[in-house]
Amino acid sequence: MVNFRLDGKVALVTGGSYGIGFAMAKALAKAGAKIAINGRNKDNIDQGLADFKKEGIEAYGYICDVTDEVAVQEMVAQIEKEVGVIDILVNNAGIIKRIPMHEMKVEEFKQVIDIDLVGPFIASKAVIPGMIKKGHGKIINICSMMSELGRETVSAYAAAKGGLKMLTKNICSEYGGHNIQCNGIGPGYIATPQTAPLREKQADGSPHPFDSFIISKTPAGRWGTPEDLEGPALFLASDASNFVNGHILYVDGGILAYIGKQP
Repeated sequence: MVNFRLDGKVALVTGGSYGIGFAMAKALAKAGAKIAINGRNKDNIDQGLADFKKEGIEAYGYICDVTDEVAVQEMVAQIEKEVGVIDILVNNAGIIKRIPMHEMKVEEFKQVIDIDLVGPFIASKAVIPGMIKKGHGKIINICSMMSELGRETVSAYAAAKGGLKMLTKNICSEYGGHNIQCNGIGPGYIATPQTAPLREKQADGSPHPFDSFIISKTPAGRWGTPEDLEGPALFLASDASNFVNGHILYVDGGILAYIGKQP
């Protein structure tokens, strides 16, 4: 029988206090996992823990910058002491800077790469030894459609997410023999507070042009929701995916399969 339960498992979801990270962490918790989240901002962590409590979930929060290797190692050690050895890592923390490439400062490019690519490397490196000792582990990297596609103003983000796709495949290659599965989820355009301005009605009541563009490019005919990522995250975190490794699961309503409507 296929087992989607996570009873007794410990999951760390980076940037899990809100948005898609919160939704995925909630799904893992509902399946029985103990949840730890991290963030750089105490207010976000406190709000996230309060939101988990409203859902009947006891979560553990840690203030930690995923680009700081020493801090991440210390956080993982603290989680092992307070919650247990990590079975599931969801590398969700990330940022995007929408700046034309020729106007982007090198420091801005590096910041996106550090958080979106180096951060998952650091966090994965920190949890893999414990997973090897336990004889199993699940690492889920939150990739993007920009792992496959380019688009105006997102050169750093696309470079980071393309690299994260290949890091996913390499972790699979290097640690699959230790019964560690590393897969990615590539969300499409998700309706979150961060994307709300792109979905607001115009002054004349018409849809935002970007909203119309996304819906026209999506066979499902709608934006995704954070809840659309819960099932994929649970599948990749559970024993149901024990022979799935190095795979990127795109949850995009079909955008990557679609050339678009004829004008």
